[in-house]
Amino acid sequence: MAVYSVFEPPERGNDAAGHAEQFAFVRDGFSVAAFLLGPIWMVWHRLWLVLLSYIGIVVVLAIAMKTIRADHDVGALAGLMVSILVGLEAVSLRRWTLMRRGFRDRGIVVANDPEGAERRFFAAWLPHQTPDPAPAPRLRPASATEVVGLFPGPGVRT
Repeated sequence: MAVYSVFEPPERGNDAAGHAEQFAFVRDGFSVAAFLLGPIWMVWHRLWLVLLSYIGIVVVLAIAMKTIRADHDVGALAGLMVSILVGLEAVSLRRWTLMRRGFRDRGIVVANDPEGAERRFFAAWLPHQTPDPAPAPRLRPASATEVVGLFPGPGVRT
């Protein structure tokens, strides 16, 4: 079973179905995709500030390796350590970006897969939502002297 953090997007209209489609379910744990393909993973998830920081760190690390005339193996080991760090912190970086974009943390869900997490979350979350603030108009029941339908009232000649 995996643990998913749930993030609700900022409201952008009254379309409840569209709003529900924008919820983000972020799986906790080590990200193999972020470890193997860090910059591509960052672009895929639109983590622009994280990507710029990553590029800055890699450039500074490369300059430092050149400056101290480190062996190629040391540079490769340093790059591997950066990749491992990105894989370990990928979930935190994604959460940080979502919170920065205005998403609200709505809790966690435990499920086998993302679809199961969505089903479990919405099954528990939707009943607790407040109903529409504008109640439906109430119809007044007809009295015994009124005529219901398209006909004029009693005693009216046409």
